[in-house]
Amino acid sequence: MVAFGLVIIANPSIVLSQENFKESYYFLKHQGLNVLLGLIFFFIAQRIYYKHWQKFAFFLLISSIALLILVFIPGLGYGSGQARRWIILGPFSFQPFELVKLTFIFYLAALLSKKGRNNQQIIKESLIPFLVTAGIITFLILSQPDFSALIILIAIALTIYFLAGMNISYLLAFAGLALVGFLVLIKMAAYRMNRLIVYLHPEMDPRGIGYQINQALLAIGSGGLFGLGLGHSIQKWRYLPEPIGDSVFAIIAEELGLIGAAFLVALFVLLAWRGLKIARQAPDRFGLLLAGGITGWLFFQAFINVAAISGLVPLTGLPLPLISYGGSAMVVSLTALGVLVNVSKYT
Repeated sequence: MVAFGLVIIANPSIVLSQENFKESYYFLKHQGLNVLLGLIFFFIAQRIYYKHWQKFAFFLLISSIALLILVFIPGLGYGSGQARRWIILGPFSFQPFELVKLTFIFYLAALLSKKGRNNQQIIKESLIPFLVTAGIITFLILSQPDFSALIILIAIALTIYFLAGMNISYLLAFAGLALVGFLVLIKMAAYRMNRLIVYLHPEMDPRGIGYQINQALLAIGSGGLFGLGLGHSIQKWRYLPEPIGDSVFAIIAEELGLIGAAFLVALFVLLAWRGLKIARQAPDRFGLLLAGGITGWLFFQAFINVAAISGLVPLTGLPLPLISYGGSAMVVSLTALGVLVNVSKYT
């Protein structure tokens, strides 16, 4: 999938590189370095015994939350418009929430894998610590603001609590409360409300608030069964916003058609199947929740990205894991997969 992503973004990134940096392969070279760094962390993580993460889970989560706070410090935090989501250290930038996803999985898996109690006791005892930590993270990411990040946080929590054995009715109640909260947050911000309106009426204002989804659907539709051919995208010429970021799936469908898009979706389904198989065969409860949480995070983020850019759910700002351009997401995702591979060594 990483190799597939590099091939896909190679061509659309030329347009953006020339426009912004007056060279052809700026973004591709940077993504190559991101992949290289991610693979280094992947091989390190797959050699660390996964039980060690359980011992340091709380410390790692607190450290990543501290990084999340740093984005609000002038001179360190960076963003575009009103959003502040990156830390700048010299020539390097980092998006802390990408790390928070992984450390939150470590923490929640450790919290729900205590010994000497039955599942329901553990779940009840974990609710207050979970709500406190999740509440702090939610406050920080909504202050950035990053509504899409909250969706993934809730998806991770629901996945791990489901695997831990929480009653389905409680999970549905939690999901219902989250949905109500989402609707309130949507009403509070005009740009979120616009995304919901465009989802319900994609034909509305095609040159304004409906521009991105309409251009994405044009790209997907024009790809047909076999696509226009690798490198022959029309939408990459500054018609489709974020062609190597959030909208990269539309470029894939345009260039490789339904066949290419279905191939990528099949790869994510295969990843989910393998990840859940590792979780099911894990030697202990922590391994089960850790592997399941990582698998659920990557699969649900991919599902939401593909569904959003296809017009099946409202648009989000979530990147496509292992495919979209972005250093923080690539490095942390590959590190998480290294942890998953380590769990598989003990199944």
